[in-house]
Formats: sequence, C-alpha cells, structure tokens
Amino acid sequence: MTGQDTVIALDVGGTSMKCALVGMGGTVLHSHRAPTGRERGPQAVIDTILDTAAELAATPGHRPRAVGLAVPGVIDAARGVAVYAANLGWRDVPFRDLMETRLGLPTGLGHDVRAGGLAEARLGGGRGSDQLLFVAIGTGIAGAHIIAGTPLTGAHGAACELGHVVVRPDGPVCGCGQRGCVEAMASAVSFERRYREATGNPLPAARIIAAVPTDPVAARVWQETVEVLADGLLVGIATLDPDTVVLGGGLAEAGDLLLEPLSAAVAARATFHTVPRLVRAELGDEAGCIGAALLGLERLSQGDD
Repeated sequence: MTGQDTVIALDVGGTSMKCALVGMGGTVLHSHRAPTGRERGPQAVIDTILDTAAELAATPGHRPRAVGLAVPGVIDAARGVAVYAANLGWRDVPFRDLMETRLGLPTGLGHDVRAGGLAEARLGGGRGSDQLLFVAIGTGIAGAHIIAGTPLTGAHGAACELGHVVVRPDGPVCGCGQRGCVEAMASAVSFERRYREATGNPLPAARIIAAVPTDPVAARVWQETVEVLADGLLVGIATLDPDTVVLGGGLAEAGDLLLEPLSAAVAARATFHTVPRLVRAELGDEAGCIGAALLGLERLSQGDD
C-alpha cells in the first residue's frame, strides 16, 4: 500500500466518536465525527468502532501504520482491555486484540482524558512540563497526571479522578453516589442546572458564560463554579505537586474569564503549596485523537524494538 504514513485515531465518547488520520508528527490530516450508536447496546458500539477504523484504514492516499483508541471508563492499558464504561455499557473488552486481529496493525489503547492530557503535555499547552496535571471540565470532570510525558494510570487504571473529590459534603448527589463532588458542583451540566434553577431559563453553558459580565445571576453561579474548581485543584496540587495545570473541556473555552479568577482563587487558598502555572489547553477538540495517535505510535515502536 502506498501513500502518506498515518495513524488511525479514534476518540470515543458517550454518544459520538471523533475519528481521524494523524500524521507521524501528530498533525491531524483528516477528521470527522460518527455516532457510537450506544442505543443499540455495547456490542453494537464495539462493532462500530472496529468498522470505523477499517473504513479509515481504506482511505485513499494514506498508509496506516498503527491504530490509537481512546475510550472512557476504567482501562487496563497494559493488556489493551477496556475494563468498564458506565455510559457505554461494556465490560472487559479486549480492544487491542480485536483491532490488531481485524486490521493487522499495532494498536494502542488508553483513557480518553489521559490521551488528551498526553497530547497537551507533548504537543500542546503543557509542552516542557515534567509534572503536568490536565483537567477536562466538560459534561463531567476528570484529570490526568502526566509525568515526563507519560500518563500515570494508577494500580487499577483509575488514577486522578479529580471530578470525584468531595469538596461540599452537603452538596448535591453526584453520579458516582457521593455528595458534593467537584463534578456535581462545577461541570458544565451542573453549571447549566444551577443557572436554570435560579432563573428558570434553560441556557447552554456557552451562553451563560457570555452573560457573566452583565447578568448578576450568571456572575454568581460562575463565581461559585470557580470556587469549587479552586478547591478541587488545591487537592490535586497538594497531592501531585504539578509544575503546570492545563485546563481543557468546554468550560475552559471561557479563556481568561476562567483562568484569571481561578488562578486568584487557587493562590488565595495556598499555604505550603507551590502554585503551578495555570494555562488553557491548546489542542481543543483534537486533543483526544492526537493523544490516541501517540498511543498507537508507542505501540508501533514497541513492535520495532
């Protein structure tokens, strides 16, 4: 097969997946979105992922060398197994073996947020960082700790779940079953819910954020969100001592409207802590696919050793 060497990269979410062909240097050459079809059940989602990768492999003008797959939930990256994903309903899916059997290409598997953090650490806002904390603030909240360019997975594939640190014990019930988690108080969904409860107006997060300078209710809910995020970040800083925190996800699209008050709130809380630099993610919506491609390249290099 002739053509440009590429990596097939898939970043799987709850309802859709980002699909890309990524160059060997990390540049996205082609991308599109496809539905996961989760309403058809977990096996259908698995089949869709494999079929989509096969379609990308057949793209004219490209020579696929590896596959990178980033998925949510608990991941056993060493075995290439997706252990559990609540929103997709699967358990113990041997994605690496399935993909390598289907396409005959070395396949790397990783956690979606850790893949995004890996991309930001190597090619994005965290370039040059030795101890990076990546925090994605979107529908949910999750973190990734990247040490010298390598994601820390933890003993059971569930490291750095900062969204489920309890910061308001009397707060609302979180999807994980605890009360007052960072995710339950400061995710985009929570932000929208609290504004709707206060005003009766069901606006998306982006419109509420745009109204912060002129709408007192939006300003109050935004400040509450910033305070919760600062408390959660301080736990991460005390535990991990990062030199850089990269903020990604939908709420980070607010830019300085988030970074400036959040940096001030973290600094105000710090006592013995060394406050790291806080920066916005640079790779945006492509971070997960780029990170997945990096995992595929790592798997390819292992085969070359």
